[in-house]
Amino acid sequence: MRDDRSPYEVVNGVPVVAAPEEIDVTNAPDLRSALQEAAADGHGTLVLDMTQTRFCDSSGIHALLDAHQRAQSEGGGLRLVIPDPSAVRIFTITGVDRVIPSASSLQEATRGAVNGSNGHQ
Repeated sequence: MRDDRSPYEVVNGVPVVAAPEEIDVTNAPDLRSALQEAAADGHGTLVLDMTQTRFCDSSGIHALLDAHQRAQSEGGGLRLVIPDPSAVRIFTITGVDRVIPSASSLQEATRGAVNGSNGHQ
């Protein structure tokens, strides 16, 4: 996550939060807060850019599922950008890949959000 005033940026009209290299019990609350702030932007759908992320524990997964459920309740959803196959594996093993849509690039994730696609094939 960025250290400046806003924990997210807007890319192609979609709020995007940059995830840290490791998401665990020590920083999952900060990630949860950043996702909540980005969702408050009013777009409905938001993106978590996990390009740098190599590890995510259960507290991180819970933060992501919570953000996705909150966004869905407002007509949107969370999309993940996960280009690293080892990070994708974490979400496949846990079944999160069947709940939260993901893309391999930020461009793909924001394009789907703007077009209103739910991200699942």
